[in-house]
Amino acid sequence: MNILVTADINWGIAKDRQPLVSIPADLKYFREVTAGGAVVMGRRTMERFPGGRVLPGRTNIVLSDKPVSRPGQAIICTDLKQLLEELKQYDPDSVYVIGGEQVYRQMLPYCNTVHVTRVNHAYDADTWFPNLDEDPDWELTGDSEEQTYFNLEYRYLRYQKRA
Repeated sequence: MNILVTADINWGIAKDRQPLVSIPADLKYFREVTAGGAVVMGRRTMERFPGGRVLPGRTNIVLSDKPVSRPGQAIICTDLKQLLEELKQYDPDSVYVIGGEQVYRQMLPYCNTVHVTRVNHAYDADTWFPNLDEDPDWELTGDSEEQTYFNLEYRYLRYQKRA
């Protein structure tokens, strides 16, 4: 399974439950990579989508032990055990964990690849992704050329779990 995350240089991912940055090319990348696959998220991540609706063209799976407002066509799993059982029916290479922090942390041990859009800026964050550069279980295996959005520089990084 995969994780998709956008993080600043300190691995910050959000402030007040909102993403730190929105980069159009990154959103396009997200749509292309996840199209036709399954996306796994927490309740608050889903409710942040326009109208709290599911993402089209993907199987939407929500991990939440609380009621989900306007679940639409999402599959709701109330605990990690139920989620892992649900995910058995999908090709692991087409499953993408997309947030938030608690779901990332719960699912990281079950994922083999983490795709990080790493923004070269330190934001005032209150939510972080685990620092994979300091985790001996993970290694950097891919690094794109630097990209620019206005004056913001970022790279696409790929981390793989060590065997």
